[in-house]
Amino acid sequence: MTSTWFGKFNFLLKCAAVFVAHFGFVGSVAAQEVTFRSENDAVTVVGRFVAFDGENVSVASDVGFVTFRADEMICDGANCPDFENYVPTLRLTGAARMGDLLLPALIDVFARDNGLNARQNVRGFQLRRSDGTIALEISIMIEAQEQAFSTFVNHEADALISMRELRDGELVIAADAGLGQLNLARHARILALDALVPVVSAGSDVRSISMADLTAELAGSGGQFEVHLQTDTEGQIQGFEDRFMRPFGLQMGQPSVSHDNLVSLLAAVAEGVDRLSLVPFGATQNTQPLALDGACGLQAEARFVTMKTEDYPLTFPMFIYLPQRRQHPQVVDFLDWLRSPSAQLVIRRAGFVDLAAVPIPLANQGDRLANAIANAGTEIPLVELQRMVRLLSPRVRMSSTFRFEPGSTRLDGQSRSNVMQLAQAIRDGRFGGRELMLVGFSDGRGPAAANRDLSSARAEAVLRDLSRALGGAFPENVQVETEAFGEALPMACDETIWGQQTNRRVELWVRDIP
Repeated sequence: MTSTWFGKFNFLLKCAAVFVAHFGFVGSVAAQEVTFRSENDAVTVVGRFVAFDGENVSVASDVGFVTFRADEMICDGANCPDFENYVPTLRLTGAARMGDLLLPALIDVFARDNGLNARQNVRGFQLRRSDGTIALEISIMIEAQEQAFSTFVNHEADALISMRELRDGELVIAADAGLGQLNLARHARILALDALVPVVSAGSDVRSISMADLTAELAGSGGQFEVHLQTDTEGQIQGFEDRFMRPFGLQMGQPSVSHDNLVSLLAAVAEGVDRLSLVPFGATQNTQPLALDGACGLQAEARFVTMKTEDYPLTFPMFIYLPQRRQHPQVVDFLDWLRSPSAQLVIRRAGFVDLAAVPIPLANQGDRLANAIANAGTEIPLVELQRMVRLLSPRVRMSSTFRFEPGSTRLDGQSRSNVMQLAQAIRDGRFGGRELMLVGFSDGRGPAAANRDLSSARAEAVLRDLSRALGGAFPENVQVETEAFGEALPMACDETIWGQQTNRRVELWVRDIP
């Protein structure tokens, strides 16, 4: 049978797969191939229909991923999509903590904010208009990290929801599959923040642990604790291993006891004073969370603010990875809404850390100021600290903080998201009449003067990234400048790599324009 692009369309076959998830989805059905050809038959494309953005159709073919204008081709076959009555669809696959706990709440509130009615069915969620027509379908399949990535690169999902950053090898595979550069901020969007927290029994006398001791225990060479871990289907433990173990020649050992679920894990840890685990932030329950300590006496604790500022090193962004192709306007509306104040409130209520910047007055930063004064000396004289306090005291620090990838001038994933979030807030007028100061800091390795120059260069780099995100110009009612204080205000001990990374940062301080 032959039809134009506006022929009949079998809805169940428009997706690459019908998702099976905790929501009771029906079994997976492989989408059948269709043939697209130009009117003069000069061009023919045979493949699996993947997506339609309102103007262009995307197809996974034997020669690769192909996108072309829908109005320039004709479709042959019984499974040709009906674009006149096309229902935009966003197919998500990945982590249960995102797909089960967070996204359903976000979808429901998005629907209410936009005058839609969210209905759950075997495919996921249908968002209907008041007249009963479907504005958007969102399906969610819960899969382990490796399987979800495979589903994504095979174009059987439109987005990957991941509790860890993709590895270099995975980025190459995704690029080869036609998904584009997934390490760019517009393709690696951060939905929220989570963290891993080392915990012991509430009956234990231990209250802190060094990163060296923690990684040794997890590698199986510590010997002080019996290690209990949950089976890592989410990929968070992999993310910990990637950042804090593999760069130092370590890898995760076999835990003393492996648990299928968090409930049994927490119960086991609570029962023995010699048991240690890593659990998600907000899931510590009746265990004792441990601070991360350093040789210099500074500690890092998992708290709402320290995760927002990335001062707690075991903070892990929750990613939505999007392919390098245009999305349907209805899908774009949903993805853009995820950065809205309404979405941030949903994220907080779900027990995660949202991306909205919150103020941190100088008066609430006594510990780090006291440490800076205690360590003042010949390289960082007291007069420089006094200058810093005079400059910052009329201002309020915002939680948006910017850090860089190890050994690089490129912002890390959370910081790239912070730039986009800050740019959006500026566009929305939330910083109208304000003066923004990007203040650079460094670790204490090397001469103080050189460190001040490095911190100044980092502040200027963030300013350039922010300017680019705003199209090269700031609104007239917003002023932005940079300042730098080098190693004057450490957040962690320089004896460790993670401490050095924590100290190399650019902070955002604001005040009303004088």
